[in-house]
Order: sequence, then structure tokens, then C-alpha cells
Amino acid sequence: KTGGWRTYRPIFDYDKCIKCKLCELLCPEPAILPKDDGFFEFDYDFCKGCGICANECPKQAIEMVLEEK
Repeated sequence: KTGGWRTYRPIFDYDKCIKCKLCELLCPEPAILPKDDGFFEFDYDFCKGCGICANECPKQAIEMVLEEK
């Protein structure tokens, strides 16, 4: 587990996602996991909140929100 110290966490907007896999490919941790329906989910145990996925998403389907402890 490496994601315990993040300030922001990503959330998906599945209505905007085009299943391009860019987020999964660019994530520096094993924090974005494919689902059976072709979409993705976050493994928050490993997500560091770096925001690379949100910054690189071509459809802005990922939003970084303040982590609630």
C-alpha cells in the first residue's frame, strides 16, 4: 500500500469515459484496474493522488477531489 498520504483522489465520470486506457497506461502505480465492462476503477490503496490520470484524460473523465479522511 502506497496511497495513504495523498491529498487528492481521482474519481471517474463513466459517462465521459471512452475506454481508451490512457489513464491505466500512464499511472505510475498499479492503481487503475480494468473492469469486466471495459471501464476502470481505482485501487486507492496504491493511488498517490498525483493527478497524471486526470491531466492526461482526453475526455476529462477523471476529476481530482479533496481526500476526506
